[in-house]
Amino acid sequence: MLPGGVYHVLSTCHSSTSKLQEEFVNHIQELKLLDERIQRRVEKLEQQVQREAKEFAKKVQELQKSNQVAFQHFQELDEHVSYVATKVCHLGDLLEGVNTPRQRLVEAHKLMKYFNEFLDGELKSDVFTNPEKIEEAADIIQKLHLIAQELPFDRFSEVKSKIASKYHDLECQLIQEFTNAQRRSQISRMREVAAVLLHFKGYSHCVDVYIKQCQEGAYLRNDIFEDTAILCQTVNKQVGDIFSSPETVMAKLIQSIFEVRLQSYIKDQLEEHKKSDAEQYLQTLYDLYTRVSSSSCDKKWLRAQLIKSIFVSYLENYVEVEIGYLRSRSSMILQRYYDSKNHQKRAIGSGGIQDLKERIRQRTNLPLGPSIDTHGETFLSQEVVVNLLQETKQAFERCHRLSDPSNLPKNAFRIFSLLVDFLCIEHIDYALETGLAGIPSPDSRTANLYFLDVVNQANTIFHLFDKQFNDHLMPLVSSSPKLSECLQKKKDITEQMEVKLDMGIDRTLNCMIGQMKHILAAEQKKTDFKPEDENNVLIQYTNACSKVCAYVRKQVEKIRNSMDGKNVDTALMEFGVRFHRLIFEHLQQYSYSCMGGMLAICDVAEYRKCAKEFKIALVLQLFDTLHSLCNLLVVAPDNLKQVCSGEQLAILDKNILHSFVQLRLDYRSARLGRHFS
Repeated sequence: MLPGGVYHVLSTCHSSTSKLQEEFVNHIQELKLLDERIQRRVEKLEQQVQREAKEFAKKVQELQKSNQVAFQHFQELDEHVSYVATKVCHLGDLLEGVNTPRQRLVEAHKLMKYFNEFLDGELKSDVFTNPEKIEEAADIIQKLHLIAQELPFDRFSEVKSKIASKYHDLECQLIQEFTNAQRRSQISRMREVAAVLLHFKGYSHCVDVYIKQCQEGAYLRNDIFEDTAILCQTVNKQVGDIFSSPETVMAKLIQSIFEVRLQSYIKDQLEEHKKSDAEQYLQTLYDLYTRVSSSSCDKKWLRAQLIKSIFVSYLENYVEVEIGYLRSRSSMILQRYYDSKNHQKRAIGSGGIQDLKERIRQRTNLPLGPSIDTHGETFLSQEVVVNLLQETKQAFERCHRLSDPSNLPKNAFRIFSLLVDFLCIEHIDYALETGLAGIPSPDSRTANLYFLDVVNQANTIFHLFDKQFNDHLMPLVSSSPKLSECLQKKKDITEQMEVKLDMGIDRTLNCMIGQMKHILAAEQKKTDFKPEDENNVLIQYTNACSKVCAYVRKQVEKIRNSMDGKNVDTALMEFGVRFHRLIFEHLQQYSYSCMGGMLAICDVAEYRKCAKEFKIALVLQLFDTLHSLCNLLVVAPDNLKQVCSGEQLAILDKNILHSFVQLRLDYRSARLGRHFS
């Protein structure tokens, strides 16, 4: 049995559910009614659309039929228009066929009338008597003149003569009229008269008159090329407004300027210097050719042809003049320099004994014959070099401009050969030969080593020579077989000079070592390494060492200043090796006490400090080893074997170690030789 409260709740829930269901049912009914109404409306609209579509399709069909009818009418109209046009054209052709003969007959009638006046000998027509109708008269007389050419001479000689006379008179009048119009700057009148004269034989004379008058008063400045440029620009602006063929007129004007004005001017300028001043002649030829070549002319072929005609006689032998001038100028530059030094060039002999001496010298590096005192003169001059290179540079520029393209590489090679002769052989090579001859023998007690100055200047000069080769010669020969010849010639002369430079440097280094030998011989005393008082040695290193190091430092600086690049390291390494050999052999000439050995170590330490300034690893290594060897002079006898097996000495031959140990005063008493047995 459920309690009463629960029955009440269930009753209430049931009542609410019934109401909600009733509401749903009512709304569903309303939606169904609404759907039916909408469906009926949609059906009505669909029926209306179908009805309107049928009506639209019907209208489209009617329009298509109307369009077809209109298109047919258009085709018929087009055919009719074409038919009418054909008829009109045919009618026009008929009218033209009738009118043209008629016009010709009328014109022929007029010409016969005028011809009769010439037959009668009296010109009565206004066209011949009225000056204002000169153009019409010119047209008539030109036609009559053509007709008269066809008439037999025996029957019409008199009338032909009269027509020709009138033709000539009118032609002269027209040319005069053109001339007057040109003077008044009446361009339109000039154009009219030129158009009439176009059919006359004297038309070319009209052009000549125009060209002549254009040039009157055009050359008022000192610069004919500037005047020419201004004239061409002025004429070019107006010639198209006057003549029917302006290009022909401009070409004729340019031809007149070249053949009359420029040719005369160029001849006067060049002939003035041709025989008396080769330099001025070449420079004037170059300047004139350059200015003419760069003149304002649009027709390059015409300009080239005219330039060739003007300069042909001068260009044919240009290179011979160039070579002759360059040879004499280069010779003069060198001679002027040697004269300023009061120096008479020595003949560098060739053949026979001289060649034999040269071969011996190259193989043995021995100075043959007495040395020559050059008093410190290198006989090299940058001023001379700059002058020679400048002359050659200008010659290359002229060669590039004035040579025929086919002869350009050959001509450039000839100029280069002259440069090699005068700069490399006559100047640099001569200075090297003189410098070699001035190097004293290694035994000389006083040696002024100027050859390094020669090396320094020769290197600088050759850099300039190489730059000109690349900058000015190479572009002229780069695409020709002459390139290989130029490169080979340069290689040969370079190798020739390098051999002499190497030879001179080698002999100079020998002289340096010789000077160092003299210093050591004069300053090093036997007592230096065997002091009388072993306990009272106050000096850090010997006087001989001090002077040698000072000398070496001075020579190292000079080598650095005289060379560049890898050449510095090569020369310093060779000098350093010889320096080491000298000290090594020098130290082996003495016997050493214990304190003397310490002093020898101090000397070698100073030599090693000097060797560091070479900045060459091999040289420093050699002196490091020498320093280790000197330790053998002072090490205790019991430790001698241990020192000899050290890192730096272990790699040396035992004989070398033994030879140093033998220099010790205690060698015999301490029986040190047993360590090497």
